[in-house]
Amino acid sequence: MQLKFFPLSPLILALGLTGCQLTDNNNDNAQLESNETASLEACSEIHNNEEAISDCEIARDGVIDVVHPNDDTLEEGAELTDTPDMHTQAVVTDVWERASANFALPIPDDKRISAQRKWYLKHPEYMARVVKRAKPFLYYITEEIEKRDMPMELVLLPIVESAFDPFAYSHGRAAGMWQFIPGTGKRFGMQQNWWYDGRRDVVASTQGALDYLTYLNEMFDGNWLHALAAYNSGEGRVQRAIKANKRAGKPTDFWNLNLPKETRAYVPKLLALADILKNKDEYAYAWPEVENVAVIEVVDIGSQVDLAFAAELAGMSLKELHGLNPGFNRWATSPEGPHRLILPLDKAAAFSQALAKIDQKERLNWVRHSVKPGDSLGKIAKQYHTTVKVLKKVNELDSSMIRVGQAIMVPVALQELDSYTLSQEQRLASLQNGNTSKQKVRHTVQSGDTLWDIARKYNIGTKQLAKWNGMAPGDMLHPGKTLVIWQEGKAQDGVTKKVTYTVRNGDSLSRIASKFNVRVSDIGKWNSLNTKRYLQPGQKLKLYVDVIRLNASS
Repeated sequence: MQLKFFPLSPLILALGLTGCQLTDNNNDNAQLESNETASLEACSEIHNNEEAISDCEIARDGVIDVVHPNDDTLEEGAELTDTPDMHTQAVVTDVWERASANFALPIPDDKRISAQRKWYLKHPEYMARVVKRAKPFLYYITEEIEKRDMPMELVLLPIVESAFDPFAYSHGRAAGMWQFIPGTGKRFGMQQNWWYDGRRDVVASTQGALDYLTYLNEMFDGNWLHALAAYNSGEGRVQRAIKANKRAGKPTDFWNLNLPKETRAYVPKLLALADILKNKDEYAYAWPEVENVAVIEVVDIGSQVDLAFAAELAGMSLKELHGLNPGFNRWATSPEGPHRLILPLDKAAAFSQALAKIDQKERLNWVRHSVKPGDSLGKIAKQYHTTVKVLKKVNELDSSMIRVGQAIMVPVALQELDSYTLSQEQRLASLQNGNTSKQKVRHTVQSGDTLWDIARKYNIGTKQLAKWNGMAPGDMLHPGKTLVIWQEGKAQDGVTKKVTYTVRNGDSLSRIASKFNVRVSDIGKWNSLNTKRYLQPGQKLKLYVDVIRLNASS
């Protein structure tokens, strides 16, 4: 197979699109989805004097929190490097300086901007964390904005939206660096399925965001502040506010519109950041630099590949590779594409050459599953963490009918699933197993349960319950889903730890359950097992064990 690098070309903007990232035009009670970073939550915890707490409240004013399940995804990753000849071509050495030199949006003397600017100036450590996340992708985003001749202030929008975190998730199911809800993401080219979520893919979401902003700018006759407000709260809401002011004989500029509280803070945040960056010397603000050179390349891989296999081939850790490719939900890229990987520039060519020598079937690990009584394609797919669609395709099945004794070829992860730390399942597991001295309770969702009902049962807030479980308060619950609740209590009252147990000769589920003081049904649920089946020696089981209670009973 011939592999090639390909340029990051913009998506073609679909004609006749209506609606917006957050809401339909006709929904007068639309939810606000776009968000500032949840890092602001820590502000009032760090600063406890009255003035500082006031600043924190101003900075958060009207902003819905974002969940950052992997706050420092790239912290332990290898340093991304540029190619030697790039330095001689770059006139401006800092990409932030390159962007700020082309800022053009007016910054009025407004108290909302002043309040946001004051907070950012007081918290340079916040910007240091944000720039660390932005570093791998900043040059690419700047290039794309420049290609379209759009305002360079837009390079700051992911700071306001997600603190440059592609894994950020928020109220209303908004996800990714640019915070798209599912419907708007799909309309602007972001595929979303079991394997892949384009809202977290930096390439797909950046192209979609710039397409959407272009659409909004045209809708509002070139008024970028109106377009930005609409990106946050929906074009329908902004249009209605403009019409209301016209009827009342009032000015229709952004600063005079009656918009939701979040949106009134949203645009000033962007302008405050632009003012600080443009005048960082005047403000004596240490805005961290990022070299004005490309550090990543997009590589065409042609077909599905196990991420662990790809990482080995590229000479990277699995976490490093997945951190650059956050759109992939599972242990492999999507079988239906996009068939591409973002790699460090200095590793891309060697990776392509090595991959070109490997047959497509060797890019995944395979097992031969013999169909047993009670098996179905759905059950097999769940057991091996794949999908029915994939099983049907690789086994050339026209229907879902299978027979006992039939051999089914199944693609499986090269490494233990726990190794894929940035997969959707492991991000949730990490979030639900967060280090805490509180006691953890597991609640299995029953038919008819709502977050409000469960929160009331355990005397906690709905918002907190959602955050503990990587959800948004408005998300739907499905029967069988396991939720984690952290309750007050001393550590000795109960400490739950995750244990990997290797099955031995003579083991049974009941014996293992008795040994670890857990229930057979829980072992089955944790491992997607049929509890009536026999265990195999060497089989790995995932257990959640109360170690205090276990030690006490030993």
